[in-house]
Amino acid sequence: MILDGSSLNWGVIAMKNPLENLHYALGLGLILAVIVFLIRGQYTLLGDLAFWAFILRYIHVFLGILWIGLLYYFNFVQTPTMPTIPAELKPGVSKYIAPSALFYFRWGAAFTVLTGLLLAGSYGELRQAMELRPEARLIGIGMWLALIMAFNVWFIIWPNQKKVLGIVEADDAAKAKAARTAMIASRTNVLLSIPMLLAMTNAH
Repeated sequence: MILDGSSLNWGVIAMKNPLENLHYALGLGLILAVIVFLIRGQYTLLGDLAFWAFILRYIHVFLGILWIGLLYYFNFVQTPTMPTIPAELKPGVSKYIAPSALFYFRWGAAFTVLTGLLLAGSYGELRQAMELRPEARLIGIGMWLALIMAFNVWFIIWPNQKKVLGIVEADDAAKAKAARTAMIASRTNVLLSIPMLLAMTNAH
């Protein structure tokens, strides 16, 4: 029997590229990170508290990038672009893209703060940082700024965005007010992120 190309399901025959799946890409990235770690020859530190502090710091930085990256996406891309999008296309953003982005945004904020507090505790400087003592003042300033930003995310931006997106019922006037309130809180976080990042990247 002779088969021509049209009779074959090339989608089934061809090997699927793992990069087409986000979870596979993340898994491969994690494997590469482990390889880089092993190349450095630090696997002998597995029982050392410094090793677990290193792992916690890595997770903290990853989550922080997720959080602040989405903050910048909303402010640099989505919010300025929305007025230029045709009305019939706006639901694609408000019903699909924005809710998904806000999910990672708010939980990225929560877990960045949690891992940051745990990390400061592992360094033995949590109390000093929160009290802005001289030996931990810079990291303390960064932590307080991050806490204010996380508060904005969970208690101002998210409740108001739920009205804007129709997750919580609201009339047009309430939605307009909520949109402005969320935008101002988000812009406040952009403002605070600049000194926060300076403090975080220069504290140690």
